[in-house]
Amino acid sequence: MSLNDISLRALEPSDIKFLLEIENDSSYWKYSNRTEPYSRDLLEKYLDQQVQDIFQARQKKFVITNLKKATVGFVDLFDFEPLHRRAGVGIIVNENEHGKGFGRCAIKLLGNYAKQYLNINCLFANIAIENEISILAFEACGYKKVGLKKAWNFYEDKFHDEYLYQKLFT
Repeated sequence: MSLNDISLRALEPSDIKFLLEIENDSSYWKYSNRTEPYSRDLLEKYLDQQVQDIFQARQKKFVITNLKKATVGFVDLFDFEPLHRRAGVGIIVNENEHGKGFGRCAIKLLGNYAKQYLNINCLFANIAIENEISILAFEACGYKKVGLKKAWNFYEDKFHDEYLYQKLFT
């Protein structure tokens, strides 16, 4: 798969159903530090805020689409710090699309966007040590493991370590 096989676009009201499905799938909550579902009303308000500039909101979510313009996941920038020229990256790809390269391509496209339009120097990702799919995707995109946060998150009745990955553009 190449970067031409996918695109990133802004969230639209028609994305609410897929957004509700992904955000309210409790199997993902351990990675997003959630403990309860989002209401439709709350997500609709979030969609309304997406018109805000990233310099105001400090975050931006993009929809990952395939060649047929079908939604396959989301990728986002969070904890955007323009002064320090850094932001975090989060990604989720529909399980039916795992292993097809959508994640790697979306991470690369987001990096290109962040560097070109936001003057980002450093992107980072927090990845649970057991999340091998994300580790492989970020490493394939040039991210380097720079740290280990011991007993960082608690889920499934035990503490889990988390890696910190970075990609520097300088």
